[in-house]
Amino acid sequence: MKRQLVTLTLAGALITSTGAFANTSTIIAGENGPNGPNYNGNETIKNERLHSYEEMSDLLQKLDQKSEALELEVFGQSVKERDLYLAKFGMNEDNPTILFLTQQHGNETLTTEGALQLIKYLTNNSKEVKHIIENVNILVAPRLNVDGAEGDVNFSLDDYVSGTHTRYNANGVDLNRDHVDREQPETKALHENVLQKYSPDYMIDLHHQGTQTTLGDTGELVSGSILYPTNSEVDEEVREQSKKLGAVVYNAVDSKGYGLLSKYPGGTAQTISRNGLAAEYGISTLLFEMRGMADHYREDYVLGQKSNGYLIQQAVVAMKSTLEALADDTLESADASFWDTLPESNYSGE
Repeated sequence: MKRQLVTLTLAGALITSTGAFANTSTIIAGENGPNGPNYNGNETIKNERLHSYEEMSDLLQKLDQKSEALELEVFGQSVKERDLYLAKFGMNEDNPTILFLTQQHGNETLTTEGALQLIKYLTNNSKEVKHIIENVNILVAPRLNVDGAEGDVNFSLDDYVSGTHTRYNANGVDLNRDHVDREQPETKALHENVLQKYSPDYMIDLHHQGTQTTLGDTGELVSGSILYPTNSEVDEEVREQSKKLGAVVYNAVDSKGYGLLSKYPGGTAQTISRNGLAAEYGISTLLFEMRGMADHYREDYVLGQKSNGYLIQQAVVAMKSTLEALADDTLESADASFWDTLPESNYSGE
């Protein structure tokens, strides 16, 4: 049976209407940071302050109307015929192209909140933004699994903690295991109308993991985990660029003082986007798994709301840092040797 919930308020001050990044000079430690609190059957987790599909659509369309830099495109429809959006900036054929992909899993919500903040930031006319857009082609596909994020699926969510979001699409399929067969409309559209059309050089695929992921066997909870493509068919140069992308993200998050990253123990299957896109298209990909989920049938995967603001900011920092590194041409000098000593994730949950 669905468990009883109490009301949530998200730290909304971190999601500003101007699109500027939140002030992170003051770090709040303990349970209000990105490593706490857990749900534990009583922490608040309702999701009214996250963008619903309609709210996300309205925001993207308003930003498109006000910004000359942004071009908003619908690249397909979901099982339930919701539009799939792609935000585009730059698109100079001489520049590198990066794709940010969020919410392949509908219950992994804060990645999309970060992507929406990034899109808002890229619509301002600052000197910094102009420099980025002049030197980098940017694609943002926020929320691939739009049906799962709405809980509008063809199966029951009664066993979920909140009963509002699911990992799977409306047909009960994990979209991040559909990158070879591409049987679902969401993944089919992503490949045909984004990957094959725009040929990105880089991609960061943003996800969420369980709340009890630790830094190796230290017992210290991490705020996220990262991994490059591990499939044997991936070209070594593609993999090396992926590792450099990871170095940029790791250093940016680590420098903020509120993030702690581990190495994700991911598999090698090409059905996973991190591996399949690198092998098939030569895209240098990076998986970024952030802590906690909005909903799950396992309570130890669900995170209370007090960490949301910092985790959203962590996603923004990761994406913005890669844009700056590409715009400044400093990605090439990134030191990827940290991967050799980065502790692999452990999990202390059930």
